[in-house]
Amino acid sequence: MAKQKVTIPQLKEWKESGRKIRMVTAYDYPTALLVDRSEVELILVGDSLGMVVLGYDGTVPVTMDEMVHHIKPVVRGARNTLIVGDMPFMSYNVSIEKAIENAGRLMKEGGADCVKLEGGLPVVPVVRALVDAGIPVMAHIGLTPQTASQLGGFKVQGKDEAAAQRMLTEAQKLEEAGAFSIVLEAIPAPLAKLITAKIGIPTIGIGAGPDCDGQVLVIHDMIGLFDRFVPKFVKKYANVSEDIVNALNTYAQEVETGTFPGPEHCFTMKEEVLKRLY
Repeated sequence: MAKQKVTIPQLKEWKESGRKIRMVTAYDYPTALLVDRSEVELILVGDSLGMVVLGYDGTVPVTMDEMVHHIKPVVRGARNTLIVGDMPFMSYNVSIEKAIENAGRLMKEGGADCVKLEGGLPVVPVVRALVDAGIPVMAHIGLTPQTASQLGGFKVQGKDEAAAQRMLTEAQKLEEAGAFSIVLEAIPAPLAKLITAKIGIPTIGIGAGPDCDGQVLVIHDMIGLFDRFVPKFVKKYANVSEDIVNALNTYAQEVETGTFPGPEHCFTMKEEVLKRLY
């Protein structure tokens, strides 16, 4: 049976039935094609592309134009996978009007099925306005990379009682505002379990333990393609970078020795034509 794109109402049904949600990132057409052939149901075109694809030191420099640029090929490559477009830093913080305009761009120009934005209580009015405008919103709390410097760096969040209570309140308020799901990043597993039990919309964990309603990983991390920094919560399912380097070295050696290209890689021409050229 061919894979069919999951719908947002289905995600809530899956939470209720205990069916886990599988999500990964993708930033280009060939990767999206591969994800679309897999059993993964959601793709996040995350602003993590700033570090993984564009070589920035963080996510803050990523622009709206860069997000739209990367969402487009993912949408073309993964026609049977739900596409979540990440709203970059300052694309939704200036005003509600600007937030609606930028979220609309990710859907209208990029082709995303929905958007994701980071933040707790301060973004609740933004989430409500986006949902009222007909834009489905995935929320994101815990470690929020766009504001990591404000949080003291890339650290686990919600470890003390006050912080944990605040995060639970944020999750509840974001649900009330109309978010259809919430990403929980780098928080203690027991807290993620509690939040998941206390709200009626799916939670998707990244470094938040096994009790979330789903999981997400950066695909370059999980296949070993990006190893500049690998968080503790990442499991490597392949080591593609080593395979690629080995392939490149073998190619370089074969070019040096003349082994490549071989006869099977060459085109021929009629002998009489060649003779006349001489």
